[in-house]
Amino acid sequence: MPLSFCIVDDDAAARRMLQHIIEDSGLGEVAGTAECGQDGVRLILSECPDIVLMDLLMPDQDGIETIISLQAQGCRSKFVMISQIENSDMVGRAYRSGIEFFIRKPINKIEVEAVLYKVNERYAINRYLDEIKSSLSKLEGLQFGLPPVQISKRSVREIIQPILMNMGMVSESGSRDIITMMELAATHSNRGSLPPLKELYEMAAASYKTVPAEAAKEVKAIEQRLRRALSAGLTNLASIGLTDYGNPKFEYYAPLYFDFEEVRLKMREIEQGRDSGKVKVNIKKFLQVLHLELLDGLGR
Repeated sequence: MPLSFCIVDDDAAARRMLQHIIEDSGLGEVAGTAECGQDGVRLILSECPDIVLMDLLMPDQDGIETIISLQAQGCRSKFVMISQIENSDMVGRAYRSGIEFFIRKPINKIEVEAVLYKVNERYAINRYLDEIKSSLSKLEGLQFGLPPVQISKRSVREIIQPILMNMGMVSESGSRDIITMMELAATHSNRGSLPPLKELYEMAAASYKTVPAEAAKEVKAIEQRLRRALSAGLTNLASIGLTDYGNPKFEYYAPLYFDFEEVRLKMREIEQGRDSGKVKVNIKKFLQVLHLELLDGLGR
């Protein structure tokens, strides 16, 4: 059964574009659209969609307020936020309100598809797990005389390393920092909430047993290693995209982990055989997405 979607955005062109992407890509069916938060609340409570695409800034109430209002009224839909806002505090508030991912404006078809495929996959996994839990609950109290099944859990490194490998980053010295920070984040954060970058850098530096006098220098070194690692990953994905735009690694990782405008800029640079030094990497976005993938892998 296809998943159902609702779209809440005050931009009519954005609503039409998102609806076409969802339906043309076979991601699901759009049950309805709304142009403001209050209309969106009525629509969503009426349709009970599986997934809601919610604009962050709307004239009557922002998307975060709308999501909180819906959850207070028992809504169990999954939320994806749409916004051109890059403010880290606002992004943090959105994740704490329970969103799954961000889609950044201007809307890009490849990014929307990549994000929604990931949300669909997560939804299907959660539904499957719920069915298993339901089946197991019916067996409670039954004794079969069998020893309990030991379920092996993957470590943070086992989850993160293949992702970095797929992006061509695992050989970079910054990959060690990324794994360390994800190990620390898994211990110190709740679902959807990633500690601020500075705090992550400081925790990583402390875990390396850096002496206090050298801590500030190590924090800067960590950030530099991260930028180099992410730049290597971006360059690798851009090279793959130039060779095969439909390559699954490029289609999945490039728009999900990086700002796609920067990916396209890097592709043009590679094509022209130059390096302008203007391509930027968004460390915050990269680590937020990686953290969500980690939590999925850990079953949280």
